[in-house]
Amino acid sequence: MFRKAAFILLFLGSVLGTGNVQASTSSIMVNADNGKIMYESNADAVRYPASLTKLMTLYITFNALENGHLKLSDKLKVSKVAAGRSPSKLGVRAGETISVDDAIKAVIVKSANDCATVLAEHFSKSEAEFAVLMTKTAKKLGMNHTIFKNASGLPNSQQKTTARDMSKLAMAVYHHFPQYYKLFAMKSFKYKGQTITGHNHLLDTFSGADGMKTGYTAASGYNIITSAKRNGKRVIAVTMGHKYLNERDKKAALMMDKGLIELKKSKNIDIAGLREAIDGKPTAVAYAKNETKLAAKVKNIAVASGNIKSEPVQTKIVSNGKYALQVGAFSDYKRAKNYALSIKNSLAKKYAVYNIKVEKVQTGSGTMYRSKVVGMAKNTANQICSNMKRQKKNCLVVADNTSLNLAQK
Repeated sequence: MFRKAAFILLFLGSVLGTGNVQASTSSIMVNADNGKIMYESNADAVRYPASLTKLMTLYITFNALENGHLKLSDKLKVSKVAAGRSPSKLGVRAGETISVDDAIKAVIVKSANDCATVLAEHFSKSEAEFAVLMTKTAKKLGMNHTIFKNASGLPNSQQKTTARDMSKLAMAVYHHFPQYYKLFAMKSFKYKGQTITGHNHLLDTFSGADGMKTGYTAASGYNIITSAKRNGKRVIAVTMGHKYLNERDKKAALMMDKGLIELKKSKNIDIAGLREAIDGKPTAVAYAKNETKLAAKVKNIAVASGNIKSEPVQTKIVSNGKYALQVGAFSDYKRAKNYALSIKNSLAKKYAVYNIKVEKVQTGSGTMYRSKVVGMAKNTANQICSNMKRQKKNCLVVADNTSLNLAQK
């Protein structure tokens, strides 16, 4: 009996590494503008991702949509395997179809395991094969400690990640696909006449919260990736391994609240003071030194069928003081240019908008063009973007600098 128990403990140790899921939690918060780490605690402890896994399934799906390999209106067939997935699920039946649009919404709002499998089986012969693509994509995003084994996050002892890796995935989704990011703010959606409600309570309780994904299994504990914006500043927070849901939400809210307050106060983040404000105890000198370190490094940005060559992520806004609005991303140059022109012309009636820019990004499977309206002051850009969002139009405030290929908010 003793040998059996010892073997079980040894096995769990090999799977979880330094991160004991049932012990201390793992957390990290980054400035969404530049990827700089604002706070971290056990961020490299190895953990089970649970439904945070679905964010990678969505990343690959968004990429396919952007590159024209998939349309929101496309109908995907439901297999017996997909229909047989355990809850949480939408309840699709084997043999029927579901639109890509509904499948995405179900994955985001309902955290539907059946719909995650439907998406996975569209891209690969099996969900296991799709998981290989997920892991390769993770590595190209710099998620060096992540292995995926399925599209949903259902329990698998070999499926693992870290809070740091999950923050990289969240940053990639937010920056690479701003046109789809707004979907994460959905609290419910309609499906076959029924209202399907979600699990992310921070959307109701935290001012400025607008996504992204929750997760839970008995082995992982309560996990969340979340983002919030106030006063033109945005943070992305990840916290994992909590024993209770309210404990998880409380930690995420505390991190984001203190982080947004700090961003409002100064461009030079007091890392040591911020950690003390979050943890409620004196901060080690080591954390103060992190003020000068970059969180984001040069990585190959992954796509479903190729690579995008990325540029170093800048940590400071350029000195020329010019800002731009990134208003869309298209696979066709003419569409990107015409859309940028239409936005410029509509804004020129009221604002001093000087020009447009179409930013080209070469991928392994094609080319993507980002539509931008450029040449304005930061306050003007923020004001315009706020108005556009109220009108349900996509918008992202970025530094107007040709050296920045990764949009900064």
